[in-house]
Amino acid sequence: MVKLIHTLADHGDDVNCCAFSFSLLATCSLDKTIRLYSLRDFTELPHSPLKFHTYAVHCCCFSPSGLILASCSTDGTTVLWNTENGQMLAVMEQPSGSPVRVCQFSPDSTCLASGAADGTVVLWNAQSYKLHRCGSVKDGSLAACAFSPNGSFFVTGSSCGDLTVWDDKMRCLHNEKAHDLGITCCDFSSQPVSDGEQGLQFFRLASCGQDCQVKIWIVSSTHILGFELKYKSTLSGHCAPVLACAFSHDGQMLVSGSVDKSVIVYDTNTENILHTLTQHTRYVTTCAFAPNTLLLATGSMDKTVNIWQFDLETLHQARSTEHQLKQFTEDWSEEDVSTWLCAQDLKDLVGIFKMNNIDGKELLNLTKESLADDLKIDGYSYEKEAMENWISKKKRTSPMTNLVLPSAVLTPNRTLKMAINRWLETHQK
Repeated sequence: MVKLIHTLADHGDDVNCCAFSFSLLATCSLDKTIRLYSLRDFTELPHSPLKFHTYAVHCCCFSPSGLILASCSTDGTTVLWNTENGQMLAVMEQPSGSPVRVCQFSPDSTCLASGAADGTVVLWNAQSYKLHRCGSVKDGSLAACAFSPNGSFFVTGSSCGDLTVWDDKMRCLHNEKAHDLGITCCDFSSQPVSDGEQGLQFFRLASCGQDCQVKIWIVSSTHILGFELKYKSTLSGHCAPVLACAFSHDGQMLVSGSVDKSVIVYDTNTENILHTLTQHTRYVTTCAFAPNTLLLATGSMDKTVNIWQFDLETLHQARSTEHQLKQFTEDWSEEDVSTWLCAQDLKDLVGIFKMNNIDGKELLNLTKESLADDLKIDGYSYEKEAMENWISKKKRTSPMTNLVLPSAVLTPNRTLKMAINRWLETHQK
């Protein structure tokens, strides 16, 4: 269950953004102010509200330590604040003077990214407060920004619907049309999807937009294949533009807020809806999970911020999903495994798996070594034509090991093919 435990109603205009540190909640508004609250009892701090901006404050975010708060505004500035006393540390002006729509700290606190209405994105040195690097998207204004959990790259989203991936040198790694009518927000899960191969990292990215959709992407980065962004799925539930999305700190839940005035909480493993919250009376513009407690904040054009608390049952439900899926696979019979192989377009391996009595439990324990040694699957890569010629001469042994092959099935090495194609694309330009 999730329950509303507090409502903050101190802003005099639309709430544009809210953000948590380990001990504080920050909110910002069209009323030009930023407010700070203690998580102990949600009382406003003595040095709040923070005032400097001359126009609407669009975004605010804490440094990972929580000691610094960044805010950005239509006035073209990004301001750094000391959260302990409310003193202003720096005012960083966007080079173009364009309204700044979004700001985000890197995971190691060394950089701060700011994105503006004219499409420019700036990386600031968060220690010296100096401009480090600058770039821009081809079209549209910037509305979203998120750093990867390892800090090696960051993603921006534009009003034209493009997701653009940048490295720390402001080189564009990837650009993709993600939402037809414009992107409003994006966020990375802090937890990797899979450890993968050595040097390979998978991350889950969520994006949302004016097309009423929340999309999930899988992002991978490897020394061999480079960077890759793959569409995974679209989450249903909203019937109007989605303005905000955010992952929980453990990556088990995803929340979204919409023009339809609702907040939806999803289980990220099953992508099922856990909760739909409908207390706001106008558009939901922002949502954020706390990093260390079971709290969710949602802000709205109704000038309020609602604080929600999840019970342990909901958290356990989300966290146990992956374990349940594993248990489900463990219960597979040999026939279930055969059906799964056929669904994966690997029906030629059914005979080998049946011969070795591979059920669900055995399937989960298979490794590259066991495939090669126990199942006698060769595991080496050859030119298809050469291997077909080898087999056509009635040779039933491995060209590499000279061991007898129990099957003449050739399995495509898709990973190697992708690496070759990427190399060709790079060197033929």
